Amino acid sequence: MQTRARAPLRGVPGKWTARYLEDAPEERTLCGSRRRLLSEGDGTGVFAHLVRIQEASPHYHKAATELYYVVEGSGTMRLDGEEVALRPGACIEVRPGVVHAARGDVLVLVVGVPSISDEDTYLPERETESA
Repeated sequence: MQTRARAPLRGVPGKWTARYLEDAPEERTLCGSRRRLLSEGDGTGVFAHLVRIQEASPHYHKAATELYYVVEGSGTMRLDGEEVALRPGACIEVRPGVVHAARGDVLVLVVGVPSISDEDTYLPERETESA
């Protein structure tokens, strides 16, 4: 697993946490690219990532619920086979176990509760290959 440098973080442990967009380096993901505003390892119970989605790989989480808020762009998201339009102002809740993937050119704020770890991201096609 790749080690990530921690971007500057402000706060009072157990009370509040702050990180600024310009302090969050861009990195590649299953979905496109992201900036980790708050994430696993920051001592928070949630994560907030600003994600530029081009074409996401179908995946799901066993423990975490995700909220996607579309900031800009347009596209679609497949949720257990059903397609939903993505456009600015859309907010989509994805519960644990729902296989999901987005397409298009969309900037979204993704909030995960509890904080999503890499160990809670599952790829259904890999499970099929190993079965």
